[in-house]
Amino acid sequence: MAPAPKTKEQTLTWLRTISGELSTATLKRLEDTLPWYGDMPPGRRSAVGLVAQAGITSFISWYDDPRSTPWIAADVFGAAPRELLRSVSLQQTLQLIRVTVEVVEERVKDGSETLREAILLYSREIAFGAADVYARAAEARGLWDARLEALVVDSILSGEYDDELPSRIAALGWHGHGEVCVLVGTTPKMLDVDQLRRSARHMTADVLIGVQGNRLVLVIGRAHPTNPDSDEAAGTTPALTFMEIALQLEPSFGPGHLVLGHEVPNLVEASKSAKAALAGFAVARSWRNAPRPVQADDLLPERALAGDPLARATLIHRIYRPLQAHSTELLSTLWCYLDNGRSLEATARELFVHPNTVRYRLKRVSEVIGYDATGAREALILQAALIIGSISDHDGSTRRR
Repeated sequence: MAPAPKTKEQTLTWLRTISGELSTATLKRLEDTLPWYGDMPPGRRSAVGLVAQAGITSFISWYDDPRSTPWIAADVFGAAPRELLRSVSLQQTLQLIRVTVEVVEERVKDGSETLREAILLYSREIAFGAADVYARAAEARGLWDARLEALVVDSILSGEYDDELPSRIAALGWHGHGEVCVLVGTTPKMLDVDQLRRSARHMTADVLIGVQGNRLVLVIGRAHPTNPDSDEAAGTTPALTFMEIALQLEPSFGPGHLVLGHEVPNLVEASKSAKAALAGFAVARSWRNAPRPVQADDLLPERALAGDPLARATLIHRIYRPLQAHSTELLSTLWCYLDNGRSLEATARELFVHPNTVRYRLKRVSEVIGYDATGAREALILQAALIIGSISDHDGSTRRR
């Protein structure tokens, strides 16, 4: 083999002459050394080959005029279709660059020192060019995902579902299954979305995140364990409750109240939990010692006073109607007990019964509806349920007449 020419003009002429040979040798080396290249469909393999050939051609042009670096590095990857970015990873692209540089270096190893240094410098420019292309694609994908996620969360908050919602949720990579809750709080000054998602994954949960001004909304769902051999997958470790998950995510929110909606069976019904959480968030400041986070159903009286129809219906159907259907005696005892300032003796005197009888009936009330009338906060909830329930009865009888 004749030695490589020494002058730059001679070297350029020689490189243009052997460019076809270099391309052929590069494609052969790719097939021999990179298994993923051989496993590709013919169309994508051809596109990868175009990138390698474009790299060699661009190097020759760059060697002729190094000032053309900014556009030549980008032009190499412009030869490939956009779909290639989704099928070839950055790691595979760097392997492609390494193989191409190795083939060129082997062929021109007898060339001048200037030519070998030019190859090293150009390979660096191409590597940076590849990183820039993938970074831009990832950034564009991230912006698109953020817009799509915001659209999905808005649909859940408004309850306006359409046929495209399931496909949008699937496109976001939602891993949730089964029960869902909505958590509403304030947006922190610096929201770290990635950290929030990592925290959720550690609790075997998935989240959809929506930022609406100073309000941060999380749709939380239980996620399948990523490791099928893990304790969660085996069922040996009990799943965290949504309140426990909310407590773990609490530091990710800004100062102020944090309200957790009630649990719903699936994502399709998440709007019910969202409406309760939003209504609770709007009135949480009226409970002076409200915990953080607080259940939206613990704010039923405040929500009902603010005109929330869901809270009114919940108070009636969860408290008033069950007591009414079970025993009018329990209902009247509860009402009397609350009207008398939760005094057993005063209630017993009004009802002409022993205080132990009142105590027994209050225990039965707790068994029927799950609320303890002797607690101050629960007494407020029960009082609101009795008032709203009686108004509902009056309205119903008026309408019937």
